[in-house]
Amino acid sequence: MAIRVFHRDKPDLMLPLISRDARFVIWPGVGADTANMNYVRMDPGEANVPHIHIASEDTIFILEGEGTIRDHDNGVELPFRAGQAVHVPIGMKHAVSADRGVGVVSVGGPAPADFALLRKVGALKD
Repeated sequence: MAIRVFHRDKPDLMLPLISRDARFVIWPGVGADTANMNYVRMDPGEANVPHIHIASEDTIFILEGEGTIRDHDNGVELPFRAGQAVHVPIGMKHAVSADRGVGVVSVGGPAPADFALLRKVGALKD
C-alpha cells in the first residue's frame, strides 16, 4: 500500500442519510483500514437522519455555517458554528441540523469507520 491523495469532488460513496451531499472521501472502500473522512454540505433546514455508531466515536469539524447537534439519548441540543468541532461518544443516538438559517459544511466522521453502517447501506460486503 502506498500513500494516496483523494479529492472531495471525486467521492466513491455518497450517503444520503447524512445529507443530500455527504461524500465519503477516505473510508475502507478505498483501501483505508479503519480511517474515515467525510465531506458534508447541508442546505439550510436540512438535518441528518438520527443515527448511532455502535462501535465508533464521531468527530465533526465545522468549516462553514452554524447549526445544532442533537443528543437523542439525553435530550440535549447544542449549537455549533464554523471553527468548532463536535464530538459524539460511541453508541450515542445523534443528528446534525443546519437549523440556523444557513448551510453547514463539515469534515470528519466516525473513528474507526462505522463498518456496521457501511454494510447496512451496501457499501461493504462481509
